[in-house]
Amino acid sequence: MMYLYSGPTCPFSQMSRILLNEKGCEFEVKSVDLDGVVQNEEDLAVVRMSPYGELPVLTERDLLLYNVYVVNEYIDERFPHPQLMPADPVGRARTRLFLHVLERELIPHVKVLENARSNEDRRALARRRLRENLDILSMRVGDTKFLLSDDFGMIDVVLAPILWRVPYYGIQLSATATKLEIYAQRLFARQSFIDSMTAQERTMRK
Repeated sequence: MMYLYSGPTCPFSQMSRILLNEKGCEFEVKSVDLDGVVQNEEDLAVVRMSPYGELPVLTERDLLLYNVYVVNEYIDERFPHPQLMPADPVGRARTRLFLHVLERELIPHVKVLENARSNEDRRALARRRLRENLDILSMRVGDTKFLLSDDFGMIDVVLAPILWRVPYYGIQLSATATKLEIYAQRLFARQSFIDSMTAQERTMRK
């Protein structure tokens, strides 16, 4: 059995939940709220086996993986249908480069907003930077169904939880981000996204 140790409001955990649901494979989610008061000590012990104590963590038999990008690439290769990374080397390289850009330009601001210990000055800056970068991202939305193609892919997996949380973070996108909003609604309507959501995540948008 494959186990995903996942935070109930963690956007990075939701990325892996989306991917597992997209694959339709057999897995079990172990909910771990790192900020909670009462926790299952066995589940916490597994998460602490990763050197950074971050979610998600994936285990299968004697394998333990951490870092959402490593976890997601393993899932994609372990269950090759449907394949979310492009089949050709050029396509995979472009996708990895785009993921690297997201990791540099979006993820740091998401981490600030997700960190309960961040002060309001840092949060305000993170909101501003995230809004600016999402506005830039909206310019990359073209005529394809998803971001880079008509096929749902790894970039869409990463962006869906972030876009879902935009109002929750107190961010209002600019009027020029209409295409990004349309793209986001397409992601939210996907069954794997719907099935990935926890009760807490459902309340982030009214």
